[in-house]
Amino acid sequence: MKSVRTLTPTGALGAGFSLEALERGMSLRPDVIATDAGSTDPGPSLLGSGLPLLPNGIIKKELDALIPAARKAGIPLIIGSANGAGTNAGVENVVSMVKEVAKEKGLHFKLAKIYSDIPKERVISAIQAGEIRDFEVGAELKVEDIQASTGLVGQMGDEPFRQALDDGADIIVAGRSCDDSAVAAFAIWKGIDPSLAIHMGKILECGAISADPPGMDVMLSTIDNEGFVLEPGSLARRASVESVAAHTLYERENPLVQYGPGRMQNMSECRFEQLDERRVRVTGTRGERSDDYWIKLEGSKPVGYRSFALAGIRCPVMMRNLDQVLRDIEKLTREKIPDPSLRIVFAKYGADAVLRELEFNKTMPHEIGLVIEATADVQQTAYDAVAIIAAKVNHAVFKGVKNTAGSAAFRYSPRIHNIGIQYEFSAYHLMKVSSPLECFPIVMEEV
Repeated sequence: MKSVRTLTPTGALGAGFSLEALERGMSLRPDVIATDAGSTDPGPSLLGSGLPLLPNGIIKKELDALIPAARKAGIPLIIGSANGAGTNAGVENVVSMVKEVAKEKGLHFKLAKIYSDIPKERVISAIQAGEIRDFEVGAELKVEDIQASTGLVGQMGDEPFRQALDDGADIIVAGRSCDDSAVAAFAIWKGIDPSLAIHMGKILECGAISADPPGMDVMLSTIDNEGFVLEPGSLARRASVESVAAHTLYERENPLVQYGPGRMQNMSECRFEQLDERRVRVTGTRGERSDDYWIKLEGSKPVGYRSFALAGIRCPVMMRNLDQVLRDIEKLTREKIPDPSLRIVFAKYGADAVLRELEFNKTMPHEIGLVIEATADVQQTAYDAVAIIAAKVNHAVFKGVKNTAGSAAFRYSPRIHNIGIQYEFSAYHLMKVSSPLECFPIVMEEV
């Protein structure tokens, strides 16, 4: 095949797209529909709890449009990172909706399920063999963190998708995968240069976020071994050199280099050309294979039960004294609740809640939104801690105080809210594997 046309309907399955844009995109005769469905952006809770990133009802509605479109055109539909976190249970959840659509529409096809849950024993053996690397964590992976994990997945590259295509899959529902690999896999399978395809996948995986105006919508790419052309499905959007180049830098520490499973992309000679009002051509991306194959691990473990309260503070005298007030209240609370599992966090929105100690703008805001948060092994302990803190904040005594109550206004009644068990990442590291397919079993089904 001299060129491959990929249609990506949205930035994440369930995030929305225009049916009109999909119809126009399908009129351009794509060779594959490929979409990402997951992210770690919401944090570790989806992986730890098994909750979906987006509502099942919306995902089903989008599958109602995508599956018939793919089957009518006789092209594959590829879904990566099913359900958000890409667990085996998430794959089965999306597969159940795929089968519902098939039954309702009277469709038959060959379905591939690719799983990405990693057995704890496999990771522990890699730790013991020295085959784990740090990845943006700054700490070694510990056996006890793996043992405590309630969710543990690996990010697959393009190879499991290509194997499923070799096996004749019409629809692929995969677990946790590199976003770009899920979108690029078909083009690589058809013989397109992997480095160009991965660069294309990196831009397409967010749908029309790389367009102007940006949005969760249909985006298409036509790729050959010299480069690729991007255009939105909707005529109300356009691809520009600025929008496409900007998205090339998205989620990248190094603007010129991108690493992924088994390979590295070099974009130091990348060029962007405006072909017409709506299309941009990208060329010059190069890459090379690595000697060893490493996959990213993502693990999540429970860290306790959380309660919180939200207060608004507008008194300038209290705001000037707030740090000392909170230190004093936390000390008093810990004396009343000497539970070693208790963790107390104050987030001062309007002051330094986002950058915290790195905040460089030290000017006094006119108001502060104070989040009072406590986490403990027992929900009641967390609740009690927040209750004590909230009461003390409401009646805080500080230098220059003019009143004995009302310096803080609580947003909700009741003031304290339990939000249940909370999670943190237990693994965010790289693991060496024997082959690209080792940790990602494929199951084929006739639907």
